This record gives sequence, structure tokens and C-alpha cells, in this order.
Amino acid sequence: MTSLLCRLGVLIALGFSGPALAQSAVELDRSPHAEQIGDRQVSFMARDLETGTNYVLEGSSVDARRTPWSTFKIPNLIIALETGAAESLQTDLPWDPARRPASGYWPQDWRQDQTLQTAFQRSAAWAFRDLAAEVGSDVYRDRLSAWAYGDAEVAEGSDLFWLDHTLEISPREQVDFLDRLLSRELGVSEISFQALDDVSLSGDRPDGALHGKTGSGPVELGDMNGRFEGWYVGYLVREDRAPIVFALHAEASSFSGIRTFRREMAERLLSEVTAQIE
Repeated sequence: MTSLLCRLGVLIALGFSGPALAQSAVELDRSPHAEQIGDRQVSFMARDLETGTNYVLEGSSVDARRTPWSTFKIPNLIIALETGAAESLQTDLPWDPARRPASGYWPQDWRQDQTLQTAFQRSAAWAFRDLAAEVGSDVYRDRLSAWAYGDAEVAEGSDLFWLDHTLEISPREQVDFLDRLLSRELGVSEISFQALDDVSLSGDRPDGALHGKTGSGPVELGDMNGRFEGWYVGYLVREDRAPIVFALHAEASSFSGIRTFRREMAERLLSEVTAQIE
């Protein structure tokens, strides 16, 4: 598969220059998806980086900020690599049960040592909290502000600011961030780009290679039996064309209502987007 670095060269050759590119908007009709959406609240936005065209699901609240949850592992992984908190995807992240005692909802694959790669792919929150403690609040504030990542709020000394409603970001800001990231506007090294590309690969589709990260959490902190919100955020790499970046946010009455829905719905809408482009 063509590397992300080569595809970024295609972007530059096409004259792509990130979010500043003039944008138009196409509304995606919600009615064909009404049965699958049901009573969930769903917002979706995608951007074709070749043309700058935005595709927005009808009725989406693309400017409403919400907690990023584990989608923050995208910038967090990059920051860990760029600051040296982790040297590579194979950096060992040992689990200390005394420091990070397992909660009842933890899956089994969290309850063991991780590498940066497995922590990202398993969404092991404790490992990224350990990294956050090493990176430090000031570094996060500087990076997130420079990157215009949501409200860039980081509580002093916090190692869970992306999990406790401190840091918030909208679907449009998620898309803008990925747009700038893939266009090399954030000063991120090529090694870190490639690491993200490798670890975020989620599968091949007829219209391209899908890269993404899920995230979810309770709308009311600590209420694991109440309403849940979730994300699926990432990019679709197309052969000989610039990628499509996207963000889907959903809210439902419980975690089960978003667990598989968020990616399934995002893929369904991405298929509609690429069909319109073709």
C-alpha cells in the first residue's frame, strides 16, 4: 500500500493547502438513513481534501463541542512521539496496577502491559494517561493551541483532561485538525505521520483504505448506565487522489446504542460521499 508520505506528496502536487482552501458544502439527505439512526443524535461531516468540498449530514450540529474521548489518541500519539515520551510504536508501556487499578468496565486486554501501538489499537486509557503525565500540561496547551484543537483546555496537572469534559472539540474542528495534519501544516515529523498511518489503519474498502479512531464515554460523568456519546474520526485514503477526512459524533441512550453504530454509520455515509464524487 502506498505510504502516507507519498500520498501527501500527491496533495502538494495538486496544490492542496489545508483548511484555507476555498470550501463548498453539500448536504447529505438524512431520510435514507432514518431507520438506522433511529432515536440517536447524529452529526457527520466529511471533507474531500482534493476539492475542499464539505459533506454534512442534514440536521448535524457540526459546531457543537463535545468531549473527544479516545479520538484524542490521534493527537496524543503524535505528541508522545514528537516530545520523546515514546520513541516509537513499539515503546513499552508497563501497567502498574497499584497506580492504575482496573475498573470493572475495563476489557481484559487493558489489564496488561502495552506498547504505544497496542494502547492505541485497544484504546487503553491508562497508558495514555501515563504518557500525559510525562508530557505535561504546558506542552499540551502549547500544542493544542497551535493546532487549534477544539478549545485547547488542559487543566493543570491533569492526565485525563480529554476524558472529563475539560477539553472539548466539535465535528468541524475534528475535520479541520485532520485536514491540517494531513496537509503537513502542523510541523509534525514524517516519522510520526507514518506511525499514525500504520497504527490507525482500520481496513480496506472498495473506495480506499480506511484509517480511524473510535471514542466514547458517558454524557454524565460516572453514569455508566445512562446516555453515552461516541465518535468515529479519521480519513479515507484513495488511490491517486487526495484523502477524505471525516468525523461522526453520535449520542444514544446507552453504550450499546453507539458501540458498533458509530463506525457503521460513518462508513455508510462515506460510501455516499465517494459515490457522489465519482
